[in-house]
Amino acid sequence: MQTALDTPAPEKKVEKTEAGNYFVSNYPPFSFWKPDQVPAVEAVLQQPAPANIPLGVYFHIPFCRKRCHFCYFKVYTDKNAAEVKAYIDAGMREMERFASQPYLKGRKAHFVYFGGGTPSYLSVPQLKDLTNRMKDMIPWDEAEEVAFEAEPGTLNEVKLTGIRDIGVTRLSLGVENFDDHILETNGRAHRSGEIEKAYRFARTLGFEHINIDLIAGMMNETWENWKVAVAKAIALQPDAVTIYQMEVPYNTTMYQQMKAEGKVTAPVADWQTKRDWVSYAFDEFQKDGYTVTSAYTVVKDPQRIKFVYRDSLWEGADLLSCGVASFGHLGGVHYQNQADVGPYMQAVDAGQLPIFRAYQTTPEDRFVREFILKLKLGRSEFDYYVKKFGEDPRQHFGPQLDYLAKEGFATLDEKGVTLSRDGLLQVDRLLHDFFLPQHRQYARYT
Repeated sequence: MQTALDTPAPEKKVEKTEAGNYFVSNYPPFSFWKPDQVPAVEAVLQQPAPANIPLGVYFHIPFCRKRCHFCYFKVYTDKNAAEVKAYIDAGMREMERFASQPYLKGRKAHFVYFGGGTPSYLSVPQLKDLTNRMKDMIPWDEAEEVAFEAEPGTLNEVKLTGIRDIGVTRLSLGVENFDDHILETNGRAHRSGEIEKAYRFARTLGFEHINIDLIAGMMNETWENWKVAVAKAIALQPDAVTIYQMEVPYNTTMYQQMKAEGKVTAPVADWQTKRDWVSYAFDEFQKDGYTVTSAYTVVKDPQRIKFVYRDSLWEGADLLSCGVASFGHLGGVHYQNQADVGPYMQAVDAGQLPIFRAYQTTPEDRFVREFILKLKLGRSEFDYYVKKFGEDPRQHFGPQLDYLAKEGFATLDEKGVTLSRDGLLQVDRLLHDFFLPQHRQYARYT
């Protein structure tokens, strides 16, 4: 006689990784940003400078030694020194035009971020020229954070010293993995030997915050390899580690290969495996004294180490964003620059702001945006939103919050919502249910 104990448990449906963007980095989704809303940015720029909104500055450096197979950012691998200089000159003309507008004139930067691409692709003289000109327009002598992304293979003692000399406080190393075969097959330019060499020297220079990135679920990755990668990351003792789950956005070489072969499923780990790997990493880092501070981050000393750029943006800070394809936010208006360097340079040369599309947010958009982005931190207090927006999440998101609790993704109490580990590991998938109805149906997040 068969009993319930003899009956095999139903197998979980395997969620294969298919092409598309799942990671929620902003709201509303970028596909709702339109060229006909660009005048809204220009209208904001004519307003007086606000007294109580922090200002961030982002500069996009779109150059890389090699394009990773999973990269969906705007990058170029074929530009010479003259072309790099021309791009920097254009970026500074763009920033000068922005900085002269009433909304930005006289303001100082609360945080600065250099992203890419590969900011560390630039030479030390190029970096010094760029940052000296930036500081003349938007001073950052009072900035709480100056963050800088770097690829380990572009770093040596001279480059790292130059990065520190320009005022960088947070150095983020794009490690991704420590295995040479995995780095090579995923299109990374650096190799394992360059990681520790760069990290060890950076440690001698007194950076306030060194972060390393890892990616769970890269091509050819296995449980055995992942455990080794986590152990090596812990051995380095970085101030923080950011762990992403591999996605395959449409504008990647990996997707183009899938499309050419008629494949729907990407050649990377399925979603449950990626969640298991990140959960394992969280556990191992916690054993070593780290604290899980978001769906993607572990931090050695949360009292000292902050992510100023992230937290400020999620709470509605202004972001003056310059450079090709870069995203910014001013006075409640999202905007993105021209996505290709040709149209971008032409617009700047013509004395125009090189903005391609924009989105004027409503008060409700801003409430939803902040609630869903900060939910990634794992805990949200309801009173915060009542005081700031006059909106109670319990009323606005009642069905969504009940669903999270029912499925074990979160616990609710009188004061707020706390995500479980399971909820934290798939928060981006869950956040789509919190979008306003008009933003739920879209072809692609970007």
